[in-house]
Amino acid sequence: MDDILSDLPPGCASLILRPTCANLRIKRLLIVEADDTLVDPRAALVLLVGVRGRSALPAVRRLLGNPPLALAIKGGHEELAEVEELLRDTGTGLLGVDPGTDWDRFVAIVNDRVHPRSYQSEVLTLLEEDLFAIAQTTARLTSSHVVIEDAANKVLAYSTVTNDIDELRKASILARRGPRKYELLLKDIGAYRELHRTRLPVRVPARPQEGLRERVAVTLFAGHRIMGYVWLQETGDGFAEDVEHVLTGSATRAAAELIRYRNHQAVTMREDRIVRILSGPAEAAAVAHSEKMPANRPAVLLLIGMTADETQADDAALRHGELANLASIHAAAYKASAMVGQFKGDTAVVIPGLQSSNAKAGLRSLAEAIVGDATKHLGITPFVAIGQVARDLSALHSTTAKTEALLRAMRRAGHTAVAVENDFEVEILLRDAIVSFSGSTFRHPTLWRLLRDDPDLAETLRIYFEESLDVAECAHRMGLHKNTVYYRISKVGRMTGLDFTDPRHSLVALLHVQEWADMYREQVGKK
Repeated sequence: MDDILSDLPPGCASLILRPTCANLRIKRLLIVEADDTLVDPRAALVLLVGVRGRSALPAVRRLLGNPPLALAIKGGHEELAEVEELLRDTGTGLLGVDPGTDWDRFVAIVNDRVHPRSYQSEVLTLLEEDLFAIAQTTARLTSSHVVIEDAANKVLAYSTVTNDIDELRKASILARRGPRKYELLLKDIGAYRELHRTRLPVRVPARPQEGLRERVAVTLFAGHRIMGYVWLQETGDGFAEDVEHVLTGSATRAAAELIRYRNHQAVTMREDRIVRILSGPAEAAAVAHSEKMPANRPAVLLLIGMTADETQADDAALRHGELANLASIHAAAYKASAMVGQFKGDTAVVIPGLQSSNAKAGLRSLAEAIVGDATKHLGITPFVAIGQVARDLSALHSTTAKTEALLRAMRRAGHTAVAVENDFEVEILLRDAIVSFSGSTFRHPTLWRLLRDDPDLAETLRIYFEESLDVAECAHRMGLHKNTVYYRISKVGRMTGLDFTDPRHSLVALLHVQEWADMYREQVGKK
């Protein structure tokens, strides 16, 4: 009863009389009209509807021949005083429900407490969603049809059905498991024997006479235990060269989901593992221990973000999820212990257990593969910032800020899809200086007034700095005569006293111009 009351909104109901058997659990919710006869009220909370207050007395008397655990009746303490007195010696509890409460809402809330969704059901639903996402992403990367099965050949998930699937695949989807005759056929040709022998993808040639197209499959292992299979059926002109690489990553991801479900791991632990690892050494060590991750070897953080326009698109949330699924498959193929999750709105990939701190070439190849497939299959152009390789997992949090700064610099530049910190070192340092300058109250009053009052002059000065103080290039880029640019730059020097041949003066002007540019872009964005 106390649990039910804690779930109800304040003022919705109050406990007027506690059941004598307060330690008994309410197992059922029964809705009874005033004229109904209650057959079996054991362990039940009975909602007496159609009457309220004192008018419920006749129905209550009739119910006491076989008293329920508790009664819920509309009315306050005073209205239900006689009902309370009648129930006092019976052991039945009394719940006074506010007359303005909607019974349907009341029933829904109480039912959620009395008959909660089983944890098993919730985890199974999430598992199915994750496996379908893996199947769909794998199908897109390999231009094939994908089915994920458990060890008993029950179909757990599959990619979008097309007209290019053969009879075996149609039958297995309809029945949610492969037909017996095809299972025997695959066993006869040695497919399962080969799958159980190796952890590598296995190719199964087409058998047109049996209505079977070419397949490639891999077994999902947990240690030496078989968890299931991932099957790819070709739908066009055969499989691409990288199909085995993609399938290996898909299998690692699918096996991890099946193991996690088997262990009944909490959903919150899945969602915040990345955040925990990046929050500090203690949390990183705890995650490494629970996930059996290598914690004492070098680790790296990759941050993957979409362009500003893509993040504002109507389907941004969908694309974000698809990008994370794609990244997780490539990351798993690169390193089975890799983790993928969300971090401050971007996709984060944590790769522990690197063989050495000199892994930039391999990481760049991984990042380029993610970008290439995202561009080809998802129609988006992400940026991948490769962070510094930390000495071990517990030190990875110390690289986070720089990796975030690198991703921001890549977004601003807009032309480099994959980068490490050294590629944008100057831009990152300059942005840090601009941020510090923006937080200061000191300004060159004349220069700041010129920039605000004369946008053409301010834009000329911005491009002049971008072109390394080259008047000819600035004029060409702006479509102006060189003399016009000379005049504007000279005007700035004349009115402010700044000499652009002096590096210190140029730095002061550059900081002002960059702050003006940021403000100008923000104003344009609001329009």
